[in-house]
Amino acid sequence: MMGQSKKDFQRLFIYTLSPVALLLVWEMLARTGAIDARFFPAPSSIIYHLLFVSPSEGILTDIQYSVYRISVGYVLGCLIGMTLGIAMGLSKAVRLMFYPIIIATYPIPKIAILPLIMLIFGIGEMSKIVVVAIGCFFLVLINTLHGVDSLEKIYRDVAAVYKITKRNFIFSIAFPRALPSIFTGLKLAIGYSLVIVVAAEFSGADKGIGYLIWQSWETFSIKSMYAGIFVIGLLGFLFSYSLDLLERRLIPWLEKQ
Repeated sequence: MMGQSKKDFQRLFIYTLSPVALLLVWEMLARTGAIDARFFPAPSSIIYHLLFVSPSEGILTDIQYSVYRISVGYVLGCLIGMTLGIAMGLSKAVRLMFYPIIIATYPIPKIAILPLIMLIFGIGEMSKIVVVAIGCFFLVLINTLHGVDSLEKIYRDVAAVYKITKRNFIFSIAFPRALPSIFTGLKLAIGYSLVIVVAAEFSGADKGIGYLIWQSWETFSIKSMYAGIFVIGLLGFLFSYSLDLLERRLIPWLEKQ
């Protein structure tokens, strides 16, 4: 257990090296005047603003609203995507029914249908949750379907020979074997959900990180704008790293770099 914790800490340390190196280079360029500090403030000043100024401006409330919208939309979209992806992978009838709809609607930019979603669900929380859920749904569904399709035929043959029930086949064979592809979809979806929620909060919102960034741009509050961008980057890092840890726990047999 301690060995695994040590590996996780080492991996976290390695993950943070490149972002820290980028911030150090940025800091040096800003301090030496190589870049215009009016538009690219030093990271140290942005972090100071984020920690000691932004809380009084309400950034903690903005973070809470954005995280809530992301969490609910992400969970809903991923659960529906996984369920339908498994069903399509195991049933030809379900695939024939839904696959044409999926390939026709997937290319549509999800943020482009936000006005329609707002028309249906209003400009409150539900519209932002729904647009996040839709974006996550497609990514998880497609990767789940790929994972189930990659299941070797021998597993289906053995299940048929031993008369394994559909339920046991799904939970004991199909789902575990599809987990690597499912996690790929989950990781893509969490990053995409951050993009969508920020874009959705640009309009029709009075709270959220996207609202903060847009309002800061309108008032030319550069450090507040960067503070919001830093928060989005940090949330993306934490969410993705958490999924990576969960993947390693649930799929220990995979060889990881």
